[in-house]
Amino acid sequence: MSEELKKIAQNAETSMKKAINHLEIEISKIRAGKASPSILEGINVDYYGTPTPVSQVGNVQVLDSRTISIQPWEKNMLALIERAIMAANIGITPQNDGIQIRLFTPPLTEERRKELVKKASAEGELSKVSIRNIRRDHIEQVKKLQKDGASLDICKGAEEEIQIITDKHISLVEKHLESKEKEIMTI
Repeated sequence: MSEELKKIAQNAETSMKKAINHLEIEISKIRAGKASPSILEGINVDYYGTPTPVSQVGNVQVLDSRTISIQPWEKNMLALIERAIMAANIGITPQNDGIQIRLFTPPLTEERRKELVKKASAEGELSKVSIRNIRRDHIEQVKKLQKDGASLDICKGAEEEIQIITDKHISLVEKHLESKEKEIMTI
């Protein structure tokens, strides 16, 4: 019976790690005034009827700290890439010169920095809620085993272990948010 409880705790930890990985991906998309190809992640272009990531239809380069260049491998993709970037609403207007598309990241104002911190905090809250839901689901599994005849002491120990894992992952979320806020607010 304790093998099942160990497996439940391991599954909880695995699920919580996935929530942390998702948070890392989402807050990496929040730009902090520096040009980064990661802001183009999740933007797909209609490439002959197939939604394809921008990075797979052209060469994406960071020219300097504020400029990203996208040079498509096919000229006819310029307008499609430009439309996809506009539709993604990333807060940058693409500049199409007929050969390549340039994205100029504007310097961040204090107000915009605060908005980005709020956005990062919202992502952090979503991660915390996800982690707490994982905790709840796994503790319910432990209680079900307890009803099926598992020892009360062993089940309480499993619940405490799941709570320790939860606390560890919640503090990881806090650390990620703290470092992202520091990155955003640094001028």
